[in-house]
Amino acid sequence: MLNKLGIEWLIARLDLIHPIVSGNKLFKLFYYVQDAIATNKYILVTKGGAYSNHLVASAYYAQLNGLKSIGLVRGEKTEQLSHTLKQCEAWGMQLHYFSRKDYPQINEDNIQQYVSFDKEHCFFITEGGYGISGTKGASLIIDAISSLNPNYITTAVGTGCTLSGLLYNKKTQAKIIAVPVLKGFHDLEKSMCDLLELQTPLYFEVFNEYHFGGYAKKNETLLQFMNTFYVENDIPTDFVYTGKMIYAIWDKVKSGYFPKGSKIISIHTGGLQGNLSLPKGTLVF
Repeated sequence: MLNKLGIEWLIARLDLIHPIVSGNKLFKLFYYVQDAIATNKYILVTKGGAYSNHLVASAYYAQLNGLKSIGLVRGEKTEQLSHTLKQCEAWGMQLHYFSRKDYPQINEDNIQQYVSFDKEHCFFITEGGYGISGTKGASLIIDAISSLNPNYITTAVGTGCTLSGLLYNKKTQAKIIAVPVLKGFHDLEKSMCDLLELQTPLYFEVFNEYHFGGYAKKNETLLQFMNTFYVENDIPTDFVYTGKMIYAIWDKVKSGYFPKGSKIISIHTGGLQGNLSLPKGTLVF
């Protein structure tokens, strides 16, 4: 079908970079960890949900660099921990749980009201690595793919950190397409302008209709698509991020959104460990 339409679609396999700190996580965490080491702050503190790829990547990357880590988890502790949280503990992360009401209020300035630890040696990383250091790290993704001269670069969006990095790097003229995986994420343009301290609108497209019900939500249509995509292309995706983004781009290809001659690069942001929360046999990979 792609050949018939004259469209070239490439997948940037960032998921192959590392089995744990895969996809966009290594890029987003890179400068944060360097800054922590440089300032002798040997405890990384960050936030995330029970299925957060960012949490498990932070736990592993901290241990890899001889640092400790603390995870602030959205939601009360359950009797059976998610595979993600088990992995966090396996990599030495100390987990603290917060109600969904309290969780959004927790930040670097007030965290000691909730958790007692050695603040002097703690380095706080915002959820998903969102911030200017995460943006600069994510911008390095463009360096890896810009020589391919795409017309479009697509990415799934959670916090928006990877998206901000793609917009921050000026080495490409490609149109950036964002596929939010959260329901109701309608202020993305403003969030990007605020983070990048820009007054003028940014040039990127948002496909808001492919969240499949919200963060970490899924249905048989998505899961079947992921299986078919794997069988046909030998590329595994996850149901939280990349599966939704790839589905969105394929749907837009079929609807005629991309003109003939387009070259699309979709960023595989990793996060495959999240699939381990699915019942055995759900996916064929």
